[in-house]
This record gives sequence, C-alpha cells and structure tokens, in this order.
Amino acid sequence: MTSTEQRIRPAEVERHPGRWLALAVLALAVLLVAVDATVLGLATPYISEDLKPSGTQLLWIGDVYSFVIAGLLVSMGSLGDRIGRKKLLLTGAVAFGAVSVLNSYATTPELMILARALLGVAGATLMPSTLALIRNIFHDPRERSIAVGVWGAMASAGAAVGPVVGGFLLEHFWWGSVFLINLPVMAVLVLVGIKLLPESKNPAPGPWDLISVALSLIGMIGIVYAIKEAAAHGFRWDVAASGAIGAAALVWFVRRQLTLPAPLLDMRLFRNRGFSAAVLADLLTILGLSGLVFFLSQFLQLVQGRQPFEAGLAELPAAVGAVTAGLIAGTVARRYSVRAVVAGGLAAVGLALASLTVLSQQTGYPLLGAALLVVGVGAGFAFTVTADVILSSVPKEQAGAASAVSETAYELGAALGIALLGSIVTGVYRDFTAPAGTPADAASAAHDSLGGAVEAGASLPAHTAEPLLAAAQDAFVDGLRVAAGVGAAVLLATAVAAWFLLKGQKLEDGVEH
Repeated sequence: MTSTEQRIRPAEVERHPGRWLALAVLALAVLLVAVDATVLGLATPYISEDLKPSGTQLLWIGDVYSFVIAGLLVSMGSLGDRIGRKKLLLTGAVAFGAVSVLNSYATTPELMILARALLGVAGATLMPSTLALIRNIFHDPRERSIAVGVWGAMASAGAAVGPVVGGFLLEHFWWGSVFLINLPVMAVLVLVGIKLLPESKNPAPGPWDLISVALSLIGMIGIVYAIKEAAAHGFRWDVAASGAIGAAALVWFVRRQLTLPAPLLDMRLFRNRGFSAAVLADLLTILGLSGLVFFLSQFLQLVQGRQPFEAGLAELPAAVGAVTAGLIAGTVARRYSVRAVVAGGLAAVGLALASLTVLSQQTGYPLLGAALLVVGVGAGFAFTVTADVILSSVPKEQAGAASAVSETAYELGAALGIALLGSIVTGVYRDFTAPAGTPADAASAAHDSLGGAVEAGASLPAHTAEPLLAAAQDAFVDGLRVAAGVGAAVLLATAVAAWFLLKGQKLEDGVEH
C-alpha cells in the first residue's frame, strides 16, 4: 500500500456518530452482569443463614449461573447474529430485570438455584451482544481497542461496585436487596439503548440450528457438572455418565458444525493460532481467579470479621488495577507486543496468587491489598488484549459468534474455577475435627460450610462455640491456601503457553473498511 493510500484511509472509514454514547450503554449491560456475579459472594453468608443450603447446594447457588451462561453463550451469540444484536440485548435486559426479582424473593435453596439458572439464561443474551456490537460500531482498530478496554474496565468496575453497593445494602436491608439493584440499571439500559444503539446482524446468517443449541447446552452442563462433582465427591456412576454424555454431545456438536452450511459456530475460527491462544488464555485466567475470589469474600467476613461494606471496600484494589490496565492495554500491546502483555499479565496474576499461599487469619491488609492490586492489573492487561485479538481475528459478520466464544471461555472458566478451586477449599475444610463436646447436629452443620459453622456457633455456649469456630476458620484458611497455590500454578503455566502461542500476533493498526 502506498503512503498516499495510507493517508487517505482514515478519512474514508465509516464512524458511527453516536458510537461513544452507544458504548456507554453497552458498558451498563456489562456492569450489570459483573455486579450480579460479584455481589453474590458477599451475600453468601446471609443466604446460608436464611435458606440453610447444604455445602453442595451452596456451590450450586454460586456456579449454576455461570454453568447456564457457558452452555448458552454460543447459541445466543449466533442468535444475535441472526435476529439482530440490539434486539437480543434489549430483550435479554428486560428478562434479566424480571428474573432478578425472583432471585430476591427465593425462599428455599432449590428455588434459589432455579432463579440463578434462569438469570444465567438472561445473562447469556447480554454479554456476546455487547462485544459484537462494539465490533460493528468501531471500525477503527485503535478506537476499537479503547472501546474493548472500556468494556473490560466496566466488567472490572462491576467487581468493585458490586461488593461496595452490595455491602451497604446487606448492612441495611435483607440479602434479596442485592439483586434488586439490577432493576434501575436495566431500566436505563433499555430506555437509552432503544434510542442510541444501532442494530446489526449477519446479512446472510442461515437458519438457527436448534439441534446444535441443545447439543451445546447439554455438552457444557454435562462436562462442568461432572468435573464439579468429581472434584467434590469423587467418581461415581452418575458423575461418569454425566461426563460421558457431555463429551459425546460436544463431539457431536463439533462434527455437526463442520457439516452445516450455516453453522452455529464456525469451527474454522480455531485454525487461527492467535484466536485459539487468546481463548485458552481467557479460560485459564478466569479459572485461576474465580474460585479464589468467590471464597475470598467469605474469608474477609467470616474469618477476619469484616462487615460486608468493609469487605467490599477491601476488594477495591483489584478493580482499580483492572480498570487502569484495561484502558491502556491496547496502547501497551502495540508498543511492545501482544505476547509480552498477555504473558506478563498472566505471570503477574500467578505470582500474586502464589503470595496468598502464606495467608493466615492474622494476615494484615497490606499484603491482601497489594496482591489484589497486582491481580487486577495483570488480569486487566491479559483479558483486554485477548478480547481484542479475538475480535480482530474474524469478519464483523461473525462478531457475535466470536464474541460468544470469548465469553464462553470467560464463563466456563468461572464455572470451572468455582467448581475445582471451590471444591479444593470445601474438601480441605470438611476434614477438620470438631472439638470434643460439640453436639452432633452442630458439628454436622459446621462441616457443611463455614457459614454453617458460624450459625451453629451462635446457638452454642461460648466455651463450646469458640473452639468450634476457630477450628472451622483454620480449616477454611488451609483450603484457601491450597486453592491459591493451584490457581498460581495454572496461571504461571498459562503465561508460558501464551508466550509461545501468541508469537508474532499483533493488534490491527490501520483503519478497516
């Protein structure tokens, strides 16, 4: 290309006049989903006290949302490509608000699990739509890098807003109020989005294959359920059957996509090494982080005795670091290299998690705060750049499907993280020995979860309650240290893999037509 052509191209690019306002609306949707995910960690002790779930039910309440999202994201991303991403986003936003009310007023563990699953269905419509719309609104790759950075930063900001707002609500209202905060955000998103968001879809998408939709859902949920149950309780016939059914469904899904003229997910995308490496980095990054973060909120409240609002403020450094890194990640990746930024970010997160292997009940906040800040910066760099790589690797007509792959990696990583690392915490925790003289029913409740131990202790005399709670807290911290070590190993191994797999990968620099 000649220098004259290079000078002319920026003037020729189509720039949507309301693109930055449209981005603000999309950021609201991302904020909403992130808030809903993080606020649950703070509400968990209150849900445990009120609904009295078993340890397994508590894990399901925590991860069924991510399971369902992971199973439906590819299908919903493809549906948005077909019927229109704006239409799907706004419909999903209304559904998300309505189901949030059901979450707020759940009266049993089973109803809470169902409500979280339905919220996952609604959430699956939001995330791929937001990233796909960014791909279609921002045609200048440098502007798109900034937009993706804002998108990622808002997801991180949700991690900050959720605990702080949720902590305030939990100190003044009942736990269901943390879900009702979705309603005003939804109202703004729908009312403003109708006016500002442009519609976009694939002009020749082909039919939406319902068999592929079912295979994707069955495959994802079957595999994740098997991993979760095997990690928590060992292999049983039902676990093996679930894993086999899930694996068979996913194999069938892949084979079917390769034969369909208009597949739900174009498997040829994975032939692009940069695309595949970015997806893998996303999945393993979130896997290493999510389970730990889920249990860190319980550590701050139930082990160190912080109030919910204080615990929310204590987690702010991670969000501040991620927001800051996300906004400059594209610029840094262009100045240095994609693989240096992604691998460096992953290594930083891994080292920060490794530092938490020395965690104890008396650990001061400076260590925790510094580790959370490094985690946020590393994740902000890595996740933003990989999202940019994924979007840059595909034609804009396939933006929904590609975005859904990115989000599926994120949500599947979150589900697996809570399942695997959470099961490590739970497995180590359940091995503690209740002090002599502890009533059998109190000991049983204490072994179910740390929240159960706190509640059981409240009904016992001080001379019995104090040693029971101390033993439970020590066991919980032991589990958290082991999980942090496993998470660190996963992240450091992923950093090494990313360094080799992303060799030669660059972010787009010119203006696309």
